[in-house]
Amino acid sequence: MSKILVVDDQRNMRTTLAMMLRGAGYDVDEAADGSQGADLGAKGAYDAVLTDLRMGGFDGIGVLRAVKESNANTEVIVMTAYGTIESAVEAMRLGAFDYIQKPFSEQELLVKVERAIQNRKLTGEVQLLASEFKERYRFENIVGRSQAVREVLGRIVKVAPTDATVLITGESGTGKELVAKAIHANSKRADRPFVPVNCAAISETLLESELFGHARGSFTGAVAARKGLFEEADGGTFFFDEIAETPLTFQAKLLRAIQENEIRRVGENKPIQVDVRIIAATNQELLTAVAEKRFRQDLYYRLNVARFVLPPLRSRREDIPILWEFFLEKYNRKMSCRARAADGVVEALTQYDFPGNIRELENMVEQAVALSGGGVISVDDVLPAAVQPKRPHEGGGRLLADVVDCAERQAIEVALRECDGSRERAAEVLGISATTLWRKMTRLAITYPPG
Repeated sequence: MSKILVVDDQRNMRTTLAMMLRGAGYDVDEAADGSQGADLGAKGAYDAVLTDLRMGGFDGIGVLRAVKESNANTEVIVMTAYGTIESAVEAMRLGAFDYIQKPFSEQELLVKVERAIQNRKLTGEVQLLASEFKERYRFENIVGRSQAVREVLGRIVKVAPTDATVLITGESGTGKELVAKAIHANSKRADRPFVPVNCAAISETLLESELFGHARGSFTGAVAARKGLFEEADGGTFFFDEIAETPLTFQAKLLRAIQENEIRRVGENKPIQVDVRIIAATNQELLTAVAEKRFRQDLYYRLNVARFVLPPLRSRREDIPILWEFFLEKYNRKMSCRARAADGVVEALTQYDFPGNIRELENMVEQAVALSGGGVISVDDVLPAAVQPKRPHEGGGRLLADVVDCAERQAIEVALRECDGSRERAAEVLGISATTLWRKMTRLAITYPPG
């Protein structure tokens, strides 16, 4: 039963209103003046407050302020007599849900109260969803104890409360979208939409229409005007996954949208203002794309305000056992199982390079739990023979690829050390391009200074 407070210093009016509302099924409290109404409104958990605007001493504006300061979600309806409409408008500016002008009918009153109650419930549901979103993407879900993970968490704490544009780079499966959601969920935009879009999954011809919207008749099949995803994200966060996959023509329009906070629907000239925080992600080296004229340099610098570089899983192997336990608990709970790992499973996983990174590990665990029937998970359940770590040949021999990798790793580490960590100078010493050096460092999990 919804709870309502009626505040009016005229006893007959107050009693009549309370009787109407109780007859409609509401739980009603009464306050004989504004001061009492402010005290009850601040202490009680009311869904709505109905208050007269003009009262001796403490008026309805005071009641409104007291209620909103204690519980911003409580809806307030002010009652106003003829000639005080301006005061009612001022009350709405201060947060009142609606006003009703005396004299009014019972039906008119009940309609406005019901609307206020429904709005109160909707606001509560939105906040609950926002709370669940924060819980789902809390920092504990970014799992790991490595220095790299601690640095990412530290940067999220600093960057999330700001409106800074964020660029997240890293290989596929390293958790770029998870970091983006964690930033949003811990920002001041957390109760507004988080709208992700995979740029690689939308064709070039549809990309602009999907993101910016289109006018009716702007192209074949545009039978009605449509809002774009940018407008849907207004007030919230827009996440561009695989931003490097966008064509140059679209990049120019995106740059303008970010700089001017406005978009134009396809087929329209009228600008539309949008308030959106941009987070972009890519598994490519954008500076290489800029050098190859595949990505606009001005857009790169506009996106590269707050930079997150997510390391591949093979370069933070100490996190693999923690991630294994995290996913094992998750899927045991989800499937109502009690699967556990046999001896040697975690050790084998730490020797595997995980080309698919964290996403690959999670898929491995999910599959293993599903197939184990709640029993013991063996090495073969998670790492079939074809992808199990290569072992030395009998007699102490090693595969040629292992020997080559070892030699390359040693040469790169020596060059970096001699060049004080400068990749450009190290690449010159090694006689390769900076891009080739970066790729080899990524494949061999080389970091400088060594972690």
